[in-house]
Amino acid sequence: MVTFYRRLPKFDYVAPSSLSEALNLLQTGEPGQYKVYAGGTDVIPKLKARLIQTPQSLMDLKGIPHMDYIVHDEKKGLRIGALASIFDVAHSPVVLAQYPVLAQAARSIASVQIQNRGTIVGNLCNAVPSADSAPALLCLDAKVVCQSSLGERVMDLHAFFKGPNQTFLEPTEIVTEIQVPPMPNGSQGVYLKLSPRSKMDLAITGVAVVVFTDSGKFKDARIGLGAVAPTPIRSTQAENRLNGEIINDQVIGEAARLAADESRPLDDHRASAEYRRMMVEVLVKRAIKAMAQGSRRRTQGK
Repeated sequence: MVTFYRRLPKFDYVAPSSLSEALNLLQTGEPGQYKVYAGGTDVIPKLKARLIQTPQSLMDLKGIPHMDYIVHDEKKGLRIGALASIFDVAHSPVVLAQYPVLAQAARSIASVQIQNRGTIVGNLCNAVPSADSAPALLCLDAKVVCQSSLGERVMDLHAFFKGPNQTFLEPTEIVTEIQVPPMPNGSQGVYLKLSPRSKMDLAITGVAVVVFTDSGKFKDARIGLGAVAPTPIRSTQAENRLNGEIINDQVIGEAARLAADESRPLDDHRASAEYRRMMVEVLVKRAIKAMAQGSRRRTQGK
């Protein structure tokens, strides 16, 4: 069998040395002239496969200093810079301690090599429905900071995704930061991913669950779903079924079925829509039960 490898199309390469330089280039350039990237783990393969339109220039942000930070404040929460790698987020002590669901999601993305090159911000901006970081960050009520040479705006992550491979980011804007508010004391979260080759493949279904319980009841349950709708989504009907209810198997099962009903998966070469919907129910139920059992153990240990 003969295998043909496509070459990259021709384009110019720009490496701004500061954020202001990058924003000025976007502001003064022609529409579609620049394609911004940080790690390039998605854009380069797509350019090679001709899956996206070839820009006049690729704009590499990696050389911009002081944008790879991961900082935490007890009152304001977590801030992740645009150039913070997936690996650094997955292994950050503060993320592991305060936002373990995000660390789990980051660890599930591709190989260690990809994690060291790619960024969490890039994973969001790529806007694929199966982005592993998105369900976790949706459950954490994350926001993205979108900056242009004219100023910045802060957008709720749930309003950021427009459709498959599409966001509401303007052509002259760059996402410079992810902001995550503090998690309530006693809350916990988990990310479960179903894929043919574990983290080495895209998610067939990705489920993030963040739960806060009190006195044997669900007080604040959040459920994020990936790869089962045109964009990553929150399952609000399932969340509403849990919140305020006594923790029991019947309520958990009903919430899991509601999450499956809320999903809008498609058939593709990796899984059927029916299978994906079934797996949403299984993984949501599994995740909620794990969180509820952890809550009971902590209560009994007091």
